[in-house]
Amino acid sequence: MSSDPLSITFAALADPTRRAILARLAIGEASVKELSEPFNISAPAVTKHLKVLQKAGLITRARQAQWRPCRLNAGPLKEAVSWMDQYQQFWNDRLDRLEAYLSEVQPE
Repeated sequence: MSSDPLSITFAALADPTRRAILARLAIGEASVKELSEPFNISAPAVTKHLKVLQKAGLITRARQAQWRPCRLNAGPLKEAVSWMDQYQQFWNDRLDRLEAYLSEVQPE
Protein backbone atom coordinates (compact mmCIF):
# COMPACT_ATOMS: atom_id res chain seq x y z
CA MET A 1 0.00 0.00 0.00
CA SER A 2 1.23 3.48 -0.85
CA SER A 3 2.24 5.71 2.03
CA ASP A 4 1.11 9.06 0.67
CA PRO A 5 -1.74 10.58 2.72
CA LEU A 6 -4.25 10.72 -0.14
CA SER A 7 -3.78 7.02 -0.96
CA ILE A 8 -4.15 6.08 2.69
CA THR A 9 -7.34 8.16 2.92
CA PHE A 10 -8.88 6.53 -0.15
CA ALA A 11 -7.87 3.06 1.06
CA ALA A 12 -9.59 3.74 4.38
CA LEU A 13 -12.70 4.99 2.59
CA ALA A 14 -12.83 1.91 0.34
CA ASP A 15 -14.60 -0.18 2.99
CA PRO A 16 -18.35 0.39 3.58
CA THR A 17 -18.06 -0.40 7.30
CA ARG A 18 -15.44 2.30 7.73
CA ARG A 19 -17.57 4.78 5.77
CA ALA A 20 -20.52 3.95 8.04
CA ILE A 21 -18.33 4.49 11.10
CA LEU A 22 -17.31 7.90 9.76
CA ALA A 23 -20.96 8.76 9.09
CA ARG A 24 -21.79 7.88 12.69
CA LEU A 25 -18.87 9.94 14.01
CA ALA A 26 -20.06 12.92 11.96
CA ILE A 27 -22.98 13.05 14.41
CA GLY A 28 -20.67 13.10 17.42
CA GLU A 29 -18.07 11.15 19.34
CA ALA A 30 -18.76 7.53 20.22
CA SER A 31 -17.19 4.58 21.99
CA VAL A 32 -16.09 1.39 20.25
CA LYS A 33 -19.13 -0.35 21.71
CA GLU A 34 -21.47 2.30 20.31
CA LEU A 35 -19.76 2.12 16.93
CA SER A 36 -20.02 -1.67 16.78
CA GLU A 37 -23.77 -1.84 17.56
CA PRO A 38 -25.13 -1.46 14.00
CA PHE A 39 -22.76 -4.08 12.58
CA ASN A 40 -22.87 -7.85 12.75
CA ILE A 41 -19.14 -8.02 13.49
CA SER A 42 -17.07 -8.49 16.62
CA ALA A 43 -15.63 -5.68 18.71
CA PRO A 44 -12.07 -6.69 17.65
CA ALA A 45 -13.12 -6.37 14.00
CA VAL A 46 -14.46 -2.87 14.69
CA THR A 47 -11.19 -2.06 16.45
CA LYS A 48 -9.27 -3.10 13.32
CA HIS A 49 -11.43 -0.76 11.23
CA LEU A 50 -10.80 2.03 13.74
CA LYS A 51 -7.05 1.48 13.50
CA VAL A 52 -7.21 1.88 9.72
CA LEU A 53 -9.23 5.09 10.11
CA GLN A 54 -6.83 6.35 12.76
CA LYS A 55 -3.78 5.59 10.59
CA ALA A 56 -5.42 7.59 7.80
CA GLY A 57 -5.94 10.48 10.22
CA LEU A 58 -9.70 10.31 9.76
CA ILE A 59 -10.41 9.73 13.45
CA THR A 60 -8.78 10.42 16.77
CA ARG A 61 -9.14 8.30 19.86
CA ALA A 62 -8.98 9.76 23.35
CA ARG A 63 -9.10 8.45 26.86
CA GLN A 64 -11.44 9.92 29.44
CA ALA A 65 -11.31 7.71 32.54
CA GLN A 66 -13.01 4.46 31.50
CA TRP A 67 -14.47 5.93 28.33
CA ARG A 68 -12.40 5.99 25.12
CA PRO A 69 -14.28 8.12 22.65
CA CYS A 70 -13.55 8.25 18.94
CA ARG A 71 -13.90 11.55 17.07
CA LEU A 72 -14.06 12.41 13.39
CA ASN A 73 -11.15 14.36 11.95
CA ALA A 74 -12.37 15.72 8.62
CA GLY A 75 -9.04 17.21 7.48
CA PRO A 76 -8.05 14.27 5.26
CA LEU A 77 -11.56 14.22 3.78
CA LYS A 78 -11.16 17.86 2.79
CA GLU A 79 -7.91 17.02 1.00
CA ALA A 80 -9.63 14.14 -0.84
CA VAL A 81 -12.50 16.40 -1.89
CA SER A 82 -10.03 19.03 -3.13
CA TRP A 83 -8.32 16.40 -5.25
CA MET A 84 -11.65 15.18 -6.67
CA ASP A 85 -12.83 18.74 -7.36
CA GLN A 86 -10.23 18.99 -10.13
CA TYR A 87 -11.92 16.14 -11.95
CA GLN A 88 -15.39 17.47 -11.31
CA GLN A 89 -14.40 20.66 -13.14
CA PHE A 90 -12.93 18.56 -15.95
CA TRP A 91 -16.18 16.61 -16.41
CA ASN A 92 -18.35 19.72 -16.09
CA ASP A 93 -16.34 21.35 -18.87
CA ARG A 94 -16.64 18.25 -21.04
CA LEU A 95 -20.38 17.98 -20.51
CA ASP A 96 -20.85 21.68 -21.25
CA ARG A 97 -18.99 21.25 -24.56
CA LEU A 98 -21.07 18.17 -25.40
CA GLU A 99 -24.26 20.09 -24.66
CA ALA A 100 -23.11 22.95 -26.90
CA TYR A 101 -22.21 20.53 -29.70
CA LEU A 102 -25.52 18.70 -29.48
CA SER A 103 -27.47 21.95 -29.59
CA GLU A 104 -25.59 22.84 -32.80
CA VAL A 105 -26.17 19.55 -34.59
CA GLN A 106 -29.75 18.86 -33.51
CA PRO A 107 -32.49 20.61 -35.45
CA GLU A 108 -34.95 22.58 -33.38
